Order: sequence, then C-alpha cells, then structure tokens
Amino acid sequence: MKKIQSVLIYGYGVMGRGVAKTFAQAGFQTMVRSARAASITDLPEGVTAVATLPAKAPDLIIELVPEIVATKQQVFADVEAAYEGQDYLLGTGTSGLDLIELAKTLKHPEKFLGIHYFMPADTAPVVEVMGGPASPRESVDITADALRRSGKETVVLYKPIIGFLVNRLQHAILNEAYYLIEAGVADAAAIDHAARRLLAPRMVLNGLIQQKDISGLKIHAEAQASIVPALFHTNVANPMLQAMAQRGETGLAAGKGFYDWAGCDTDAVRRQASSQLSALLKFIDNDLPKSLPATEPKPRDPRQPG
Repeated sequence: MKKIQSVLIYGYGVMGRGVAKTFAQAGFQTMVRSARAASITDLPEGVTAVATLPAKAPDLIIELVPEIVATKQQVFADVEAAYEGQDYLLGTGTSGLDLIELAKTLKHPEKFLGIHYFMPADTAPVVEVMGGPASPRESVDITADALRRSGKETVVLYKPIIGFLVNRLQHAILNEAYYLIEAGVADAAAIDHAARRLLAPRMVLNGLIQQKDISGLKIHAEAQASIVPALFHTNVANPMLQAMAQRGETGLAAGKGFYDWAGCDTDAVRRQASSQLSALLKFIDNDLPKSLPATEPKPRDPRQPG
C-alpha cells in the first residue's frame, strides 16, 4: 500500500467535520461523502463534499456514521461495491463496537481497521488506530503515519479489542465511580474533584504506569492485593447509568445528567471546554517542564523476568 495522500470521510456530523478539517489543513486531498452534500454550508477550507462515492478510490476511507452495527456494515458494503479491485484502506470510526463483529460481512477484511477520534476531533491531540481481524501490520502503520501527518499523536494497537485502549481504561475507572455514586459513598462532585486535583495532574506528568514505577511497585502490589478484590465487578453495564439514559437524563444537552444543567448555555459550555483543553495542552507542550529531564525511560515487557 502506498503512502496515504487522499482521504474520504463517510458521514458529516460534528465528528466528520472535525476529522475532515484536520486532514485538509495538513494538505491531504479531502472529501466528505454525505447525502446532504449539496446543502452543506460549513465545509472546512480545502474539503469537497460529494453525495455519491467518486469513481476512483481514495487512499483512506474513514466511516463516521452512527454506532449501529447494521448501519456501519451497509456503508462497508457500499464502499466494497464501489471499489472492487482498487487499492484503499477502510477505517471504522467506532469507540466501542467489536471490530471482529463489524468485519464479518466484509469481502476484504484485510483492508479494514479501526480509527478512534476523540471529541472535539480537530482539537483533541490523540487518535487511536487499531488493526482489524485480518489487517497486516503494514496497513496499521501506514494509517498511523497519515494520522501523524494530519497533526495527531497516535496510540497504535495491532490486535482488535473492544473499546480500544483509552476507553477501556476510562470505563474501568468510570464503572467504579458510578458504583460509588449508586452506593451512596460519594457524589459526582467529590469524584470529579479527586480526578481534577490528584489523578489528572499526576497522569499529565508521569502517565498511569510510570507513576507507579516512580512511587514504587512493592507498596502498589500490596495495595492491589487489598483493593482489587473489593472493587465493583459484575460484567454488566452500570444499571443506574443505563436507567438515566433511558429516562432522557443524558447530560448537558438534556439539561440534566449527573449535574443539573438547567439554564446553562449549552454551546457556551462546550466552547469553554474545548478552549480550556486547547489552553491546557498548549501549556503542557510548551511551558511545563518535562517529567524526567535527565533521561527518558524505555518501556520493557514486564511479563518477562530479568
């Protein structure tokens, strides 16, 4: 597979617009495929909108339609029918669906991989790219290279796993947080305060694993032995959260979630969150001293002793 120079975003919602913007700004030939192509008025500079797939396959197609297996598989079928015999890669923009399940209807699963952007897509610095069940490492590496050239840092995973890396870590923490709320141990504000003032700053400086190396693994191992058996393990999604979603208590947009957002300017809250993230990342990149200026440690495989 050649170096990726052209990209098509299949689906033009908030995420699709942000992803298209990053590629266009980096000089990629960038298109979006949308049924409402003729009426789109907010296309980023350098992006072309089309209502049907062009005759020549772009190097990379990123599908960003709703998180419904059948809907995504229909997109895959459209792409494969249009580009039979042509050279391209097909990335699914999912955050939680199983790539093995998604790939079951594909004629060419070797072209298929996962790409996970974070909101807002044009501001969040990291993108995850993950191999599908039949994709060679080369395809993952070529895609990761294109994402880096579009201005993103990449987390690369060569084996498919539900949730990629970031969401698996995030949901492990959130599942315990929801349990603490449901059990009456702590409220959302207490949990968020602890995350903002302790967990997040330490992770910014030294990550999640490196922090434990610095603190010392003996006491960490002892704490694990004591705490992990007492954590909330059920292998099912949190029922309190599921009930909230079913009642329409879906957060900021609905005016009610874990917090009462009634009377808040929804757009202003989101703009503030985005601008604060940008300012924080700028500070981390440019003004914050590096955590370990003397030497940068290399990761090792802890499964191998010695």
